Amino acid sequence: MTMLDLLVIGGGINGVGIARDAAGRGMKVALCEKDDLASHTSSASTKLIHGGLRYLEHYEFRLVRESLKEREVLLRAAPHIIWPMRFVLPYDKGLRPALLLRTGLFLYDHIGGRKMLPKTSKADLDAAPHEDVLQERLTFGYEYSDCWVEDARLVALSAVDAKERGADIMTRTECVALSRKNGHWEAVLKSSTGEEKTITAKAVANAAGPWVDDLLEQVYPGKNKKNLRLVKGSHIVCHKLYEGDHCYIFQNADNRIIFAIPYEGDYTLVGTTDQSFSGDQNVVEISEEETDYLCNAASEYFRKAVTREDIAWTYAGVRPLYDDQKSDNSTVTRDYVFDVDAPEHEGKTAPPILSVFGGKLTTFRKLSEHALEKLSAYIDVKGEAWTREAVLPGGDIPEANFDSYFAKMRQTYGWMDEKTLRRMARYYGTRLPLVLGNAKSTADLGQSFGAGLTEAEIQYLIAQEFVTCADDVLWRRTKLGLHMNDAEKQAVTSWFEAQS
Repeated sequence: MTMLDLLVIGGGINGVGIARDAAGRGMKVALCEKDDLASHTSSASTKLIHGGLRYLEHYEFRLVRESLKEREVLLRAAPHIIWPMRFVLPYDKGLRPALLLRTGLFLYDHIGGRKMLPKTSKADLDAAPHEDVLQERLTFGYEYSDCWVEDARLVALSAVDAKERGADIMTRTECVALSRKNGHWEAVLKSSTGEEKTITAKAVANAAGPWVDDLLEQVYPGKNKKNLRLVKGSHIVCHKLYEGDHCYIFQNADNRIIFAIPYEGDYTLVGTTDQSFSGDQNVVEISEEETDYLCNAASEYFRKAVTREDIAWTYAGVRPLYDDQKSDNSTVTRDYVFDVDAPEHEGKTAPPILSVFGGKLTTFRKLSEHALEKLSAYIDVKGEAWTREAVLPGGDIPEANFDSYFAKMRQTYGWMDEKTLRRMARYYGTRLPLVLGNAKSTADLGQSFGAGLTEAEIQYLIAQEFVTCADDVLWRRTKLGLHMNDAEKQAVTSWFEAQS
């Protein structure tokens, strides 16, 4: 039985980030995830790479500074799935004063060493494109920069990179038993088919997200304290509410904020909420109360009220935040916290388990680097930190200039519908030729399912991106489920059934 240097449990952004970093250092690494990659929290985000402007109000300057620095690192690493976006923050009398907004945005522009993104400017809301969109009382505001990310693809591409660097990525594989034996970890892993196998490792990274405490319960039955505060964040996806590529950030009377963001071309994403959660982490759905909250909050700003009839889709996820004992969910830290358990007994240190609490998409690379630094006190962590200058699969676009790259793809694949080609160039970057192969027409790509999805793309996702079923394709590797009718989605499901 081969001894691993590190077993990572959890296939969300933190888990795949740690596995990727460790594999790139030459360590023997395996990752197991009981469902698909990004099945839970990591695909239910607001899909932003950002510093967290509102965290400045809670004096989390280190988190904001680190996040702003990472924003540009990730933008260079994955310019196909991450791109700049302008955020419009209206001033609304009676809420945060204009001076406070200006001061916060000045700090936001400067504490992170911004280089690639445009600085803050004043926005005239009486002029296009805002004048017929926002309510008349809103006459001015501010415009600043952050970035959009295809969140589930960020997870998948990090896992692909980890695999290509030597990690064993096991999806649909649950850790059903974990214990220390003879100076190492012994884990029993169970696949979706019921097959079990036992592996050994020098260390464990517990990146199980909402299940972090549950995994620790396996190690210390009945003795593990509860470290997590589970907070549900829900979103509504509406038929397009306004034209333009800009995002709005709206202040609410309860001191929270929501975003309204262009989504998938035809839609507007509105979110998020902060609601305590104590149910089944496997079944997380938006509540009636949250739906009303988001519609009402957006209607306070948009000239045309947002109603349930505008909603095309909803999604929700549970944020596994470290419980810092604050009473307000919106003020609980989004920073990550580590707990390393490696007790000493008779002069010997037990093999370590590092548990990850909290974190956010923006800081996953830094979190991963920091996790290995923590583990280096207990095991041999080979190599030096390397991910800061690395790109993710498909991200090696010259000068990180996606528009220039796409223009070349238009010349190469002129036979393809431009909307579909742009989507695929965004998803796969410089690996697009691997998806399309030698195709000279859409007919060469096999069965067409609708919304530009073909058999060739599905086969690529199965071979390269750990896909096993229709939902993996329709809702995580892509969001094409939003653009397809029921018959088209059923055709994808039937195709997978025919392969088994």
